[in-house]
Amino acid sequence: MASAKVERIQNLMLRKLSHIIQFEMKDNKLGFISITDVKVTNDLSQATIYVNFLGNDNREQAGLEILNKAKGFIRTRLAHEMEMRKVPELFFKIDTSLEQGNRIENIIKQINNKKED
Repeated sequence: MASAKVERIQNLMLRKLSHIIQFEMKDNKLGFISITDVKVTNDLSQATIYVNFLGNDNREQAGLEILNKAKGFIRTRLAHEMEMRKVPELFFKIDTSLEQGNRIENIIKQINNKKED
């Protein structure tokens, strides 16, 4: 369980990262991206940023590459925005929770349909 301080930092990072990526990055290839969650370690040394891209899987991989190449820029902008002594190292991951939720929902529908038969 994250402490109140870590949760506050996670929420602030989510807002700041969303702004930086949407409005300050100049790469048109990035497309529409949504930051769904930020998880920071208790020692504030690492942050995992969960992202979703609108489009197909090819866009996801290309988007991750762009974000990973821009890590330095993003981290520098984040340092200016958040007034932290040390900004965590950033790791970007595709958020698969929506896909997992859809799969579970489909399984439940199939089970319910079999019960009705």
